[in-house]
Amino acid sequence: MTELVTITREPGGVCLVRMTRPEKKNALTGAMYDAMREALVAADREGSEIGAVVFAGVEGAFTAGNDIADFVARASQSVGEAPSLRFIRQLAVTRTPMVAAVDGIAVGIGTTLTLHCDLVYATPRALFRMPFVDLGLVPEAGSSYLLPRRIGTAKATELLMLAEPFGGDEAVRLGLANAVVPADALVEHALAQGAKLAAKPRAALAATRALIRGDHAAVAAAMDAEAQAFDAALRTPEAQAAFRAFLDKGRARA
Repeated sequence: MTELVTITREPGGVCLVRMTRPEKKNALTGAMYDAMREALVAADREGSEIGAVVFAGVEGAFTAGNDIADFVARASQSVGEAPSLRFIRQLAVTRTPMVAAVDGIAVGIGTTLTLHCDLVYATPRALFRMPFVDLGLVPEAGSSYLLPRRIGTAKATELLMLAEPFGGDEAVRLGLANAVVPADALVEHALAQGAKLAAKPRAALAATRALIRGDHAAVAAAMDAEAQAFDAALRTPEAQAAFRAFLDKGRARA
């Protein structure tokens, strides 16, 4: 567990997983990924009283994506051992319904995580972006498979290859979010919706969820292909240069 992720049991059988690293806009470290993965595993355990998991961030930041310094420090790990990939794979197999409450920036995994959530709520200042290509990398979390099937190939290509940001209203229009909610009501609304899910018959909800999500094997295959391509991309001069530029920019601000 890490103090940068707070996990609380909320009324109605809901687990709130909140990223709490505001000074870094919730940039995710390996320890943060592990803490969130463990929360999902615990929710899925037989006999668990958790009926829904809600992901949230802090005011103005859902997550800025990977902490680049931590990510680079772990570059010697095999891709299969990376905490980020273990978390991503857990997202795909979690049976407990998941809800995302997105305020402010949702970069990289901050956006692709929501593709695995059953309900997504955003504030007017939510800003989604998947800048993988700009970093010399490739999409992750099964997004190369899931996104075209959600919003069509043309729009998915635009979001993944041009890597331009889009707001909460656009996310709703595309079918990537359920509603735009005022910032001061966001988490409360997400918890209330999570409690509604948790109150429903578990077996019927799980079966319905599985039917909606469709072919898990295809998602898993996409994740494996992405992981291999991601690992190869990490070693390219383009990615190394992008990471150095990012870290140098951070040092200049310090």
